[in-house]
Amino acid sequence: MFSTPYSPHVGHGEYADVYDPAEDTFLLMDALEKDVKEIRRLCCTDINSLAANCTLESARQNGVNIQPIITDLVTGLFPRLQNQVDVLIFNPPYVVTPTEEVGSRGIKASWAGGERGREVMDRFFPQVSSLLSSRGVFYLITVQENDPDGIIGLLNTFNLKGTVFISRQAGRERLSVLKFWKA
Repeated sequence: MFSTPYSPHVGHGEYADVYDPAEDTFLLMDALEKDVKEIRRLCCTDINSLAANCTLESARQNGVNIQPIITDLVTGLFPRLQNQVDVLIFNPPYVVTPTEEVGSRGIKASWAGGERGREVMDRFFPQVSSLLSSRGVFYLITVQENDPDGIIGLLNTFNLKGTVFISRQAGRERLSVLKFWKA
């Protein structure tokens, strides 16, 4: 069982514009706990340098050694990690917002997903299959407005099989973690 990471600094002080762990974070942790036995290699990315610094602080406080890569999605990982990723986890900005909010600065960037909440996800999906190893799995957090079944169908066109792995109602949102693997 994973313990909840110690993170009192997130969302406060110098990290006030960093997304505070919430229901989606904990659902994703539950999905990983249910499915992943052991993660040996850890790499994380974020486009927001403040979020990356906050991740470093969280890692330090929890005795974890990671070095966040500041990049747009996974651009900084190619070609070095092509077909090398065993576990890929994506908690994207998924809230339905006006398109002009996508890519904004500050805390809004962490949730502003644009039309259907999928503008950032849809840019990422074509890259997933080429990152995953032959036994790799991809976990994605979504809300109902993102059309999880449609996402599963779309990723099938990129030779990935998928399923709704775990779901939970969180206030007005229906959150799901989708799980994918190479077909």
